[in-house]
Amino acid sequence: MKNGIWVFFILFCICSSKVFPRLSEQQRFEVSKYLEIFNSLFSELSLYYVDTLNVKNIIQGNITYMLQQLDPYTEYIPAESLSDFQFRTTGRYEGIGVTISIRNEKVIILETYEGMPATLAGLLPGDEILSINGKSMVGKTTLFASEQLKGQSNTSIKIKYQRFGWKKPKKMTIKRKLICINPVTYYGVLNNKIGYIHLASFTTQSTLAVKKALIDLTKNHQIKALILDVRNNEGGVVDDCLNILNFFLPKGELLLSMKGKTKQTDRIYRATQSPIEPNLSLAILVNENSASASEILSGTIQDTDRGIIVGTRTYGKGLVQSTRQLPYNAQLKLTTAKYYTPSGRCIQAIDYFHKKKDGEIPDTTTTVYYTTHNRPVREGKGILPDFVIKEEKIPAIVNYMETNFIFFDFAVQWKAKHPQISTPLEFVLTDNIYNEFKEFVKINARKNMDYNQESKKIMEYFKKNLESEGYYNSIATEFQDLENKLKSDLMHDMDFYKSQIAKYLAMHIIKQYYFAKGQLCYQLRNDSVLDKAIDVLQNEQLYTSTLNIN
Repeated sequence: MKNGIWVFFILFCICSSKVFPRLSEQQRFEVSKYLEIFNSLFSELSLYYVDTLNVKNIIQGNITYMLQQLDPYTEYIPAESLSDFQFRTTGRYEGIGVTISIRNEKVIILETYEGMPATLAGLLPGDEILSINGKSMVGKTTLFASEQLKGQSNTSIKIKYQRFGWKKPKKMTIKRKLICINPVTYYGVLNNKIGYIHLASFTTQSTLAVKKALIDLTKNHQIKALILDVRNNEGGVVDDCLNILNFFLPKGELLLSMKGKTKQTDRIYRATQSPIEPNLSLAILVNENSASASEILSGTIQDTDRGIIVGTRTYGKGLVQSTRQLPYNAQLKLTTAKYYTPSGRCIQAIDYFHKKKDGEIPDTTTTVYYTTHNRPVREGKGILPDFVIKEEKIPAIVNYMETNFIFFDFAVQWKAKHPQISTPLEFVLTDNIYNEFKEFVKINARKNMDYNQESKKIMEYFKKNLESEGYYNSIATEFQDLENKLKSDLMHDMDFYKSQIAKYLAMHIIKQYYFAKGQLCYQLRNDSVLDKAIDVLQNEQLYTSTLNIN
């Protein structure tokens, strides 16, 4: 079709009341008007703009911008990104089991998964992938490299790679397989017969993974209480969340409601089976990164007074997404409804885009609802825990070391010199290791890391305002003295924030040997949120009084 005919066809479909019955006549006119303008504008650009247009980037950029005006969760998924989207939903894909990143135009392995082909073949985090099946990876994108690594199960892939300390690269052949990432990072028994399950995400594998862990803990270890940790769990498949709730709540119990623009999107979900553990004392751990299905889980447990919630206020993502098929194998993930917990409150935070820096929402702007035992809870603020335990603020220097791969690079090189370490429950990061890290930073980090304190950024902003308002010259000497005192000193900050830096450094080192499971076990050794949950579960009077249990 010629462009004009194609656009006319699109406009006819859009303006047709049969295609869009909910658009008024005025709205259909507006759609027709602006699509015609857009088509004319793009024609002029393609004909007369001085440089060649990147049509794909321009059009997809416009689509992305348009959807961003709605809410943070409605998104366009082009065909080339569909496999990643499906992986987030199912936790499964076919490949070798690695996470990669691009650094200085090089493909670097960031993580290998325990028991997967890459790990079994001997690939390690920090390895640079030079070529895949003879194709050079230098200068390639993460998407391109990822597509080369993925493929049908039982097909072979040839990889040429380079490791720190090697004089020459090596080659290997790996057979792809179905990669299934276990959403339960770790489970075990803590002190005084308290079980613990860490659920990293809600995928189609979550129900079976949690059920397996729960049955093992109750039948084989006779736990007296359970802690379910969904901190940093951003959600996922809601059906699996509801299945997990059914492990603890009686058949017929209201679990969740969905309400949208039309009756077709309205849903009511109830427990459909008899629970596995209806009376086991329960604590859910949450933080500001617990979102969507994690908030349904914690909100429903709280509303039914089935257990206590410990941690910090959750993210506040209570918008329901559905996927719609688009031409050329693309998809649209769009918001169609909102989630409501059993008390009737909406999980969604009032501030969709979290523009308020402190994240606080006044009670005067929210509505009160009541749990089964008549405890007050509020909507519009995510889920507020029964016991609020503020997490330690991460210093700026730690964030810089994370984003600039300083921890990662040191851990990779340190492992090359130390084939074995003690277990995550026994490992101690000694002063010798920390001093070795400081020397590493002196040699490597300063030339590669743009370390800039937050206070320095504030001073620069303050100075510009003083100059624009005419006050700076009168206090220039005093201001410069203060700037000199605040001048960033990387080694000074490494000593000042030693305890926090050492914690993250130890986590990176342990992950090199014991994967994500080992890293988590180390974190749990000093965890104020976990400690509070244990204290409450061990104190029956406090537990029952919190839930208004008579």
